[in-house]
Amino acid sequence: MSDFYLLPIEEMRTHKSEKWRAFPEDVLPLPVAEMDFPVAEPIRRTLTEMVNKSDLGYLGSIPEMGTAFTGFATRRFGWRPDPSQIRIAADVGVGIVETLRVITNYGDKILINSPVYPNFWTWSNETHLETVDVPLMRREADAMHWDLDWDSIENAYKSGIKVHLICNPHNPLGRVYSRAELERLVALAVEHNVIVISDEIHAPLTYQEETFTPFLSISDSARSIGITVTAASKGWNIAGLKCAIIVTQDAQMFEKLNAIAPATHYRASLLGAFATVAAFEEGEPWLNSLMSQLDSNRNLVASLVAERLPLAKTHIPHCSYLSWIDFAEYKLGDDAYAHILENAKVAFSPGVRFGEKFSQFIRLNFATSPAILEEAINRVARTLS
Repeated sequence: MSDFYLLPIEEMRTHKSEKWRAFPEDVLPLPVAEMDFPVAEPIRRTLTEMVNKSDLGYLGSIPEMGTAFTGFATRRFGWRPDPSQIRIAADVGVGIVETLRVITNYGDKILINSPVYPNFWTWSNETHLETVDVPLMRREADAMHWDLDWDSIENAYKSGIKVHLICNPHNPLGRVYSRAELERLVALAVEHNVIVISDEIHAPLTYQEETFTPFLSISDSARSIGITVTAASKGWNIAGLKCAIIVTQDAQMFEKLNAIAPATHYRASLLGAFATVAAFEEGEPWLNSLMSQLDSNRNLVASLVAERLPLAKTHIPHCSYLSWIDFAEYKLGDDAYAHILENAKVAFSPGVRFGEKFSQFIRLNFATSPAILEEAINRVARTLS
């Protein structure tokens, strides 16, 4: 696509987002999960037309959203959700919090599996739930392959878990759960009356060698206990436009979520909603070009780490633009992130945010130019040599 190209770092430093304003100018920032690429032309065109027409009012009825997402999901994943069962929220976090408010009570237990997106804890605390963490397990033969701990999950379910919040595709591991794994979760959830909320925001960013299975596509049983929350914000880099969707595919579950406050819809952005429609309807050519660039970048990061940081451990992720890197063998003190930031002037996401056991890990955002990635790894390597 002609509108897909790499932005120079000089231009990125003029951006007003958190990624580019959180650190001094001598720090190379690779933390926040946003991309250093131009926004897709259909989205820019939609936004420009609305601004030029002063069409900046409140978000009202938008049947285009259900149609657009259903079309995208059908083409991309072979899944046809019910367009009439798609609700809007300001972002995935708001969608999950408002969902939790109506399906749980104060003090209910919610299950997560660390390492995982830090806001999973935030949302649980905000809704006054008791968080139960069953960490993923590292394989002895492959320390960077992580499996669900099925025995501990089943024991947690038996203890009275109300909700299991899963991240699929996974942040920060870049892991895509298999259909067989999701089917096993469904069977346990049905048996123990657990509701599964699937955060699928990274789904559009799945690489070709993997098959992403939407949770609600699995079976009637999955639909009876499942809720999906997702957005175009990661796939098309429009998080600042504030729009996400809550998806159900079961009449009783849809009715249950009717208790969500109507204001949840209106607190989303008019611009974000129609930009999301544009992404789902017209944004796939740009997305395909993006995935080609990200595929090159993920392999570049893996090769640079192997060559210049030989004691670090990483793997090539199967989704998104996030690398999870273990610096434990470098013995960088209590917090690998802090050591690297201070000495190499490179900012990653600290591993401890994804779980208290992961202070020797960092998460690297490789949705940027190869030149920036090489500079970042070189800076770290120089301080550790």
